[in-house]
Amino acid sequence: MIFLAWCIPVLGLTLVTIMENRNPLKTIAWVMVLITLPGIGLIVYFLFGQDNRRQRIISRHAYKRILRHPAEADKHHQDNCNVPEAYRPLSLLLGHNSLSTPLYGSRIDVYTNGPDKFKALFEDIEKAEMHIHFQYYILLDDEIGRRVKELLIAKAKAGVRVRLMYDDVGSWNVSKAFYKEMEDAGIEVYPFLRVVFPIFTSKVNYRNHRKVVVIDGKVGFIGGMNVADRYMKGNALGKWRDTHFRITGKGVHGLQSAFLVDWYVVSKKLLNGMEFYPQAPVLSNGIMQILTSGPVGPWRLLLQAMTYMVLNAKKYVYIQTPYFLPTEGLNQALQAAALGGVDVRLMLPKKSDTRSAHIASHSYIDDMLKAGVKVFFYLPGFLHSKLALTDDALTCIGSANLDFRSFEHNFEITAFVYHSEFALQMKRIFQHDIHDCEKLNPSQWLRRPRKQRMAESFMRLFSPLL
Repeated sequence: MIFLAWCIPVLGLTLVTIMENRNPLKTIAWVMVLITLPGIGLIVYFLFGQDNRRQRIISRHAYKRILRHPAEADKHHQDNCNVPEAYRPLSLLLGHNSLSTPLYGSRIDVYTNGPDKFKALFEDIEKAEMHIHFQYYILLDDEIGRRVKELLIAKAKAGVRVRLMYDDVGSWNVSKAFYKEMEDAGIEVYPFLRVVFPIFTSKVNYRNHRKVVVIDGKVGFIGGMNVADRYMKGNALGKWRDTHFRITGKGVHGLQSAFLVDWYVVSKKLLNGMEFYPQAPVLSNGIMQILTSGPVGPWRLLLQAMTYMVLNAKKYVYIQTPYFLPTEGLNQALQAAALGGVDVRLMLPKKSDTRSAHIASHSYIDDMLKAGVKVFFYLPGFLHSKLALTDDALTCIGSANLDFRSFEHNFEITAFVYHSEFALQMKRIFQHDIHDCEKLNPSQWLRRPRKQRMAESFMRLFSPLL
């Protein structure tokens, strides 16, 4: 009887998983979990396994209303917005499936460490006059988090409208009193997809991984750094090497609309007035498209865009990522590019904050090296930077890692920048980081202990779930 009570739901969920026509690797991983972990497997599937891609978290009408202004504001400047011919199919892909508009004339300042990034952020917050929109996956109640809280409270008391979002799982260990103090000061505070057991338990796997700040619609921040002391002081892994970006000009409108879409999701308040999109100066001849991606909607758009970027590279592809668990399509694209003579370089951390994902990622390195991909391990600390660039022309920056979670489960934000000067700047930063790396020797790597390779192969089976 007990066997039937376990067998029937397992068989039913296995059939549902198969009928959803997911990635076969992911389907197999979930079937293994359901079969090998009686009882617990059912709970884990309910928490992390349901496919919400056919659902909508915002009506298409509201989505269009919020996103129409980035295209309308300063329209005469947009006449110069001609995406290079080689990347027009990519630009159309982003536009057709996410209403992402090419935005002309932005300036991008780059920060490769926490102290510089937070210094710039705090200076811009102090200059705010109208509104501050603040969204982070992780906002901790530590030294840097309390500094952020104090600044935002001071601006709210000075009459600036402050709206703040945090991810309910990413910031799970922060007390409610931390946010209550900000609310009492007049700051509007919302968690993203609050996890309230048992009603919304199945949402725990779909997290908002974005890091976005918009100040007065004129200055924006995007990148990989959360609000936590480890970006300032490091931790047991050493210094955290990350990359963050300050945007001025038209690109800020793309960040603004992304924030306001998420704000509507959490607050049900539709904000789309032109006061959020002030006239933007032309500060460069670069073009930017802001892509928001997530576990809802019919397409895995970020994965499609990244795969297109790799397969259409002619000279080189440089990638930095803290977690490397590629889908089979992206895995094959990277290998095909290298085998076709493209200089593919992949930079990963030597040490990681997530042991299971770190072990699984090593199983993908064998075929990368065999195909001619140059793999580098960053040594001084933990490499948390998310960067992809190609051919001195196209740069991909934002919050997304190269793993199943960013491609399929997380709400991410990514800027595709069509600008040679910026690409060359990021190329120089990548090449500088190589000096702090160990380049893997294929023959030595492939001779690592059998026990290690077995552990990597076993963990790889679960890579779609990590």
